[in-house]
Amino acid sequence: MRTLPFAVLAVPALVLSLAACAPADEPETPDTAGTDTPVACAPSGPYSDAVEVSGDFDTEPTVEFPAPLAPTATQRTVITEGDGTELQDGAQVKVHFSLFNGETGEASSSTGYEEASLFTLTLDEAQYLPGLVKTVRCGTIGSRIVGVVPAADGFGDTGNTDVGIGPGEPLVFVIDLVSVVEPLKPAEWTTDVPEVSLDGDAPVVTLPASGPPSELLLAVLEEGDGEVVTAADSPSLDYQGTSWEVGEVFDQSYGGTPIALPATGYVPGFSAALIGQKVGSTLLVSIPAEFGYGTDPAAHDLGGQTLLFLIQIRSIS
Repeated sequence: MRTLPFAVLAVPALVLSLAACAPADEPETPDTAGTDTPVACAPSGPYSDAVEVSGDFDTEPTVEFPAPLAPTATQRTVITEGDGTELQDGAQVKVHFSLFNGETGEASSSTGYEEASLFTLTLDEAQYLPGLVKTVRCGTIGSRIVGVVPAADGFGDTGNTDVGIGPGEPLVFVIDLVSVVEPLKPAEWTTDVPEVSLDGDAPVVTLPASGPPSELLLAVLEEGDGEVVTAADSPSLDYQGTSWEVGEVFDQSYGGTPIALPATGYVPGFSAALIGQKVGSTLLVSIPAEFGYGTDPAAHDLGGQTLLFLIQIRSIS
């Protein structure tokens, strides 16, 4: 089975919205990661129940099912139920999984089941295949889950030749939920904060003589009164990025169109500053290289550099 090129699981835009619901007959509120508002959990069904899985959690499974499968909606069946955190939209989770062609029954790809090959998945249908997210949503850490996914929630009418999935063919995932990725939290920035002028067409940020901070820092220059940005949102915002080492602006949206990407779709330090803030806020975040474009200057033009971002959150669509 080939190791999966994870980029093929990403999707460019939100596929559908799910109405909020609360699970019935819960004896107590579970420890959850992600949004505070649970959404509908994909049900089990005859197709997901027909997938037979053997082998230990967090090891390569043996999988059998009667191909072809013809689901019209994503079905999920819990093979082994863990007792860890329950996952909702916006959570980030490290997983191992195996992928199969639901039409032919053939093995497609897998993560390889080594610690170094764990895949970090954000539960956001704007970023990843909806069927993959629906399979993981409502799962608990320590669980092994089967997801049977129709083409509409998978690779659609085009398929994906990189992983051996043809046009309109369904997918079968066997997913092990290994651990939650704890959210990155910037520290409050109180000293040597750069001066910011917003009077012109583009902001002017004056760096202090003290040089770049060594930790991830956030200053809320002005707090807005709008909605709070969650990990599942795609807020519209303006930004200006400056390199501490070079002392120059390397990119900005001012003078153009505000940017609107998933809140988790930026470098880690930028996303950490954005999530939890209100629409209308003006932020200043200093991002060390390890939370930006990495510490290797050869890997990216901004690699090894400490970045300073001014962010103004305009709206949440």
